[in-house]
Amino acid sequence: MPAPPILRTSRPVLDVHIANGILLLALSLLAGLWGGIAWLDRQPAVGFWYVLRAMQIVAVLQAAFGSILLLSGRNADSGLHYLYGVLPLFVSLVAEGLRSGISERELEGLDFDSLPSERRRAVAMAITRRETGIMATSALVIFLLALRAATTAG
Repeated sequence: MPAPPILRTSRPVLDVHIANGILLLALSLLAGLWGGIAWLDRQPAVGFWYVLRAMQIVAVLQAAFGSILLLSGRNADSGLHYLYGVLPLFVSLVAEGLRSGISERELEGLDFDSLPSERRRAVAMAITRRETGIMATSALVIFLLALRAATTAG
């Protein structure tokens, strides 16, 4: 007996969801490792931020494709798949919230413009390092969540 029409039309979306999931795994692992190495080396890594932002976009797309599949009648074998599929969005939002408060805490009580250039650079590097550490950690958590989502997909 052929599959119902709604399931036949969702097959391309499922294929994209799977490919996008693989991309999310790759980008989150790359961002986590790259950011972790930059944090350990105490060196800013501009490319890390591009990979991180690409990972965040892919995470949003992954949730969107999953929602389309769910609305079209394709259900995962486990309800945990949905939890692990949505949690990366929350992890990313929480990490961004933490990141945004770092500079405020670091600059509290400082007249940044009156500091000597060497001290300004040290403060800027400290902010960058902390931001990188938080976002690299969030990328690794997202990698683990995406990996778990893949194992609960069925």
